[in-house]
Amino acid sequence: MSFSPKRVMAELRHSSSLGSRAVSSPMKRDGGDSSPLVPDSRPLVDDDDDGGGGGGGGRHSSRDRDRPLLSHLPHSLCPPHFSDDPRVPPHGSRISIFLLLLVALVGLISIFSIVHRLNAPYLCRKDGIVLRCPHVKESPSLWENPSSATTSWKPCAERRDDGISDVPSENETNGYIFIHAEGGLNQQRIAICNAVAVAKILNATLILPVLKQDQIWKDQTKFEDIFDVDHFIDYLKDDVRIVRDIPEWFTDKSELFTSIRRTVKNIPKYAPAQFYIDNVLPRIKEKKIMALKPFVDRLGYDNVPQEINRLRCRVNYHALKFLPEIEEMSNSLASRMRNRTGSQNPYMALHLRFEKGMVGLSFCDFVGTREEKAKMAEYRKKEWPRRYKNGSHLWQLALQKRKEGRCPLEPGEVAVILRAMGYPKETQIYVASGQVYGGQNRLAPLRNMFPNLVTKEELAKKEELDGFRKHVTSLAALDFLVCMKSDVFVMTHGGNFAKLIIGARRYMGHRLKSIKPDKGLMSKSFGDPYMGWATFVEDVVVTHQTRTGLPEETFPNYDIWENPLTPCMCKA
Repeated sequence: MSFSPKRVMAELRHSSSLGSRAVSSPMKRDGGDSSPLVPDSRPLVDDDDDGGGGGGGGRHSSRDRDRPLLSHLPHSLCPPHFSDDPRVPPHGSRISIFLLLLVALVGLISIFSIVHRLNAPYLCRKDGIVLRCPHVKESPSLWENPSSATTSWKPCAERRDDGISDVPSENETNGYIFIHAEGGLNQQRIAICNAVAVAKILNATLILPVLKQDQIWKDQTKFEDIFDVDHFIDYLKDDVRIVRDIPEWFTDKSELFTSIRRTVKNIPKYAPAQFYIDNVLPRIKEKKIMALKPFVDRLGYDNVPQEINRLRCRVNYHALKFLPEIEEMSNSLASRMRNRTGSQNPYMALHLRFEKGMVGLSFCDFVGTREEKAKMAEYRKKEWPRRYKNGSHLWQLALQKRKEGRCPLEPGEVAVILRAMGYPKETQIYVASGQVYGGQNRLAPLRNMFPNLVTKEELAKKEELDGFRKHVTSLAALDFLVCMKSDVFVMTHGGNFAKLIIGARRYMGHRLKSIKPDKGLMSKSFGDPYMGWATFVEDVVVTHQTRTGLPEETFPNYDIWENPLTPCMCKA
């Protein structure tokens, strides 16, 4: 990624302004009415005020402001008491007066400059649970990817209809492999793509993967409840042999789920293709049917042949299609988002990762009352005792993670970033999220700044969604597709959901904007007590000019799900 001079200056400005300041203590983040964005003691700036950045409370005390202007100068530079003493040469007096006036003028200009900077509004003002930010001029490129026209990439992982299949018949492969696709919908999707790739590496027949019930999701969804099985098998028929079920000649099917003799368990994470050839293939040839378990992230990226990575893209972007009823409902939701104003309007999709589990797992510190912090500490101690230990190291860990941009963005922080980018309060926003930690109070700053904020439950009638509620992954699939179809997609934290959407939007044409906030730089801005609104807006705009979802050059151990450029895209 290229760095503009303005981006470099933004980084330098933060490093220089923060380097000499002491770190705030954890006590300063306590209290329900406090916020890292907002000092409550300063005057409010109305959200709809068109005066872009002039108002706000000063930081000088009344005693400092009432002090005579020249009292700020050194004593040696103050005007002398002039007399008629003939020993003072008239010419020298005029030079001294001129120099003093010049120094005074420079000092006056400097003081006005400092006062103006200190009086510039500090990000946004907090009024109860409402954040008020200064007006930002709406950019003409808010709803489009301005740099997409300068790129010349196109998808090239689709199946070639004129290709000749070299896939052997089911009886002529080296054997069968079987996997459990664990986790949520998007982790399962990645596991399915990897299973097809491993079957190709081993020249094995793939048994249709089972979507394993997850402890968090607690869902009993089958492959055929979410994906179009016929399309999946047919689209990949020239790449891998896939069968719907375990062959009839294998009578003890339960053994495949429980027997160690039928399971390969020692596969390391991000294993190279050669590992499967050396360690898994001999066992498949011996036993004819083997289960690979566990199978989360068990295939690498830059240590497998490029054609295998291209096959993974073919599975992800072309072979895995949701059921028609899921596609139709998502089209209906997207259409409603585009007609909420009575005429055609663009919409933003926001993936808000601020559920209790995500907040707890992050081990980051967030604004809240002492009671909330105590309850979160107990929750972390119960769920992750080995990481929690005695809790004494957690404050330093939280500080380091926030500095590195590894903490989920709070709803209020998301609101401030979007406003700084120029999105107006009328913006239509579709929210894909679980239950937000802290409930409506935590969500209120975002909802108050952007009132046209809806979820699928608010957009659709209850009876429309009832058919999808029996499978949690069906509801997740709806969110996935509505986000995919949005004019702008914004992620707030990592995870398979966000990276799969950004990767798909890149692959399918990268004309649609996908925003990945620079959380490291934003955390420095939110923690800088001297940053004014105008400077913050400039930092946000400059920083995110190159974070809009364009294809990027890859690097060692890159993730093809978020950036499929090298193996899966070609020059147009």
